[in-house]
Amino acid sequence: MATLKLFNTLGRRKEELKPLRDNEVGLYTCGPTVYDYAHIGNLRTYIFEDILRRVLEYNNYKVKHVMNITDVGHLTGDNLGDADIGEDRMEISAQRTGKSAWDLAKLYTEAFFKDTERLNILKPHIVCKATDHIPEQIALVRKLEAKGYTYKTSDGIYFDVSKFPTYGELVGQSLKEKKAGARVEVNPEKRNPADFALWKFSPKGAKRRQMEWESPWGVGFPGWHIECSAMSTKYLGQPFDIHCGGVDHIYTHHPNEIAQSEAAEGVKMANFWLHGEFMTVEGRRMGKSEGNAYLLEELIERGFKPLAFRYLCLNTHYRIQLNFTWQALEGAQTALERLREHVRNARANGGEPAQGKVLPEARERFLVALNDDLNLPQALGAVWDFVRSQRNPSDKLATLLDLDRVLGLRLSEVRREAELEISPEVQELLAQREAARTAKNFKEADALRMKIAELGYEVLDTPQGPKAAKRSDATPKP
Repeated sequence: MATLKLFNTLGRRKEELKPLRDNEVGLYTCGPTVYDYAHIGNLRTYIFEDILRRVLEYNNYKVKHVMNITDVGHLTGDNLGDADIGEDRMEISAQRTGKSAWDLAKLYTEAFFKDTERLNILKPHIVCKATDHIPEQIALVRKLEAKGYTYKTSDGIYFDVSKFPTYGELVGQSLKEKKAGARVEVNPEKRNPADFALWKFSPKGAKRRQMEWESPWGVGFPGWHIECSAMSTKYLGQPFDIHCGGVDHIYTHHPNEIAQSEAAEGVKMANFWLHGEFMTVEGRRMGKSEGNAYLLEELIERGFKPLAFRYLCLNTHYRIQLNFTWQALEGAQTALERLREHVRNARANGGEPAQGKVLPEARERFLVALNDDLNLPQALGAVWDFVRSQRNPSDKLATLLDLDRVLGLRLSEVRREAELEISPEVQELLAQREAARTAKNFKEADALRMKIAELGYEVLDTPQGPKAAKRSDATPKP
């Protein structure tokens, strides 16, 4: 069997995975800050982490997957390069909406998991909220205090990175180099620019925060980084096997986690650190200020299946930036429907997966690509070569459903589908859209797809031409 190798940001090279326990892998993935809806750039990271977990399980490892929910302590200054300044994102969201921070955390957490279910992202075995683990975070800060790693300022308890010699190792930068390139000092009480808050004091004389707790140092709330150290240790121990997140975590959040965890416990935090790249939109940075931070719901409203977005993400390696375009998404939906059509045809030809066998040569080629640092584009190529081959329908189905354990495209739900009766209005819109596509007028084609979606149908671009099917995730607009 092909050896599983993963690119370890700590060392910047591919390394063979050797779990700390035989056939068991502890996996921690940084979860959402639930002050708003997750956009598709965020969701790309969770798809990458889902693929990682599925590949681990495909290699017969038993995975214990833990993910945090950040519902306190993540400050707006993180966008400016200093996660210890600004206001708490939860408090800002509460002020903006007029709802309580607690209600918003519940709302956006539920919305996040609704999106991940639509994208067929496996739910972590343990989902842990920062606000449910305040005692654990206080205990960790106290341990660091007892070991001499902390100091107090007027606004909180800080970690002194000068006392942790390997700080910045994940970035590939020494503390001396980091100081030389440091940003302008914001808090003059910090001993080093890279020092970070473990516990923040509630502002004095200001309106009472909705989320604050008593502590040995005074009323306040935890810093952003401490939650992941406290909860990963509680549920996975230390060290554990793999820690994941987005590339934006490489330069501050994850180095801070490493420093506080390893200073407290005296052993390595995690053996592997994996990071997913950003998504751009039409070649531009994705962001709310850019007006292109699309939500999954917006893709659905335009007539796209959530799994078409998943398929789009599979086409680009997780360590390469993915440029999102509507035309690329349409191509992904077409490819997904063609794959589903092959499953339908196999069933129509009498294929029954229970009566077939998983073909070892197809599985092995697929696995070799996966085990080369999750090379999904190459793995998809192997899938399509297999799909086009002449095989017994039952063997083809059994093999495709086995490969889909990693792809997560819900191919097992595809059944033989009779032609659907559709109204003349939808038929006419289909014809107009096909004419627009032929003329390469993709803006008009997209607008027609949205009109069809408003009538309660989705467009299926099949090898036999475009079809329409009733949408299961939307109600026709009056």
